[in-house]
Amino acid sequence: MPPQDSDFITGGGIRVDYLITRDGKAHNHKIGGNAIYAAAGAAIWSDSVSVWGRIGNNYPRKWIAKLEDFAISGSGLKLVNGDHDHRTFYAYQADGTRDDTQPEKHYARIGQSMPDALIGYHDSTPAQDDPEVLEPLALRKQDWPKHYQGVIAVHLAPLPLRTHLEVVPFLREIGIGQITVDPGERYMQPQLARYLRQILPLIDVFLPSVQEIASLFGTEVDLLVAAKTLRDWGAKKIVIKRGSRGVLLYKAGWRDLVQLDAYHGKDDERVIDVTGAGDSFCGGFMVGLAMRKGMQYAARLGLVSASFTIEGYGALYPLQTSSQERLARQIALESRSSAIY
Repeated sequence: MPPQDSDFITGGGIRVDYLITRDGKAHNHKIGGNAIYAAAGAAIWSDSVSVWGRIGNNYPRKWIAKLEDFAISGSGLKLVNGDHDHRTFYAYQADGTRDDTQPEKHYARIGQSMPDALIGYHDSTPAQDDPEVLEPLALRKQDWPKHYQGVIAVHLAPLPLRTHLEVVPFLREIGIGQITVDPGERYMQPQLARYLRQILPLIDVFLPSVQEIASLFGTEVDLLVAAKTLRDWGAKKIVIKRGSRGVLLYKAGWRDLVQLDAYHGKDDERVIDVTGAGDSFCGGFMVGLAMRKGMQYAARLGLVSASFTIEGYGALYPLQTSSQERLARQIALESRSSAIY
């Protein structure tokens, strides 16, 4: 059967995850990557979602079939000859902070030997802050599949700066009507702001985390001032992701930030693993925004997607929920009023 068109595309990393959660439990060799987490967040609300990314010969083919089992198309995956490094490692501390380096130290902390597969691992974002370098698994504009016709929206998950600089203008040139971008954490630096200013005018929504805002503007920055600065740099709409504190919304012409709470409270015992929550939010937000019911509606769909992701392990966990559960959470969030931050 020839590849099928998809309405919604999530472009980003296709990874093999190794996680140590806050409770000191290790979860090794799991399907992951920000493109897949975002796709799962979108697939909660649409049956026409495809992941766009690069994989090496060593990527588990059974995982591509597993995506298809959940109605996420893997037809946009580009095979790169040879074996390549798909590894991602995250260790969560008791205070909720996350480290993606020194896996041997963190496995020793929980009394386990580091998996052999992590020997030689450095970090999960090689060359992310380099405007000139594309590592082997970084998306390029020439990776865009010819069968992607009639695409409604594309979300670009955190990727190397070079990829965002190259791919965003390409997507606009070929007529993609809705482009959203979640920035790479390591390129949200003051010395790289000139590159960010090239990207922002070409996208529809910019979705940084509050930590990335602090990295770019300083830890003492007023978030409204930061949002207005991004607007002055060309951003049309901005969503600041704040984890358990929900999201802040802003767009050109607004005087204030609008706050929407997360589904779970900070100490909710149902929260198991927050990996991929921001990516899953972005996927749900992408689908909601395409419905043209406003930013708050889109953000609530994203918050529902994220709420399911953090209640289990793995990128595809939220897709094990029922449509009734999803609708119930959507209604619950709609019953909560927004606030001015």
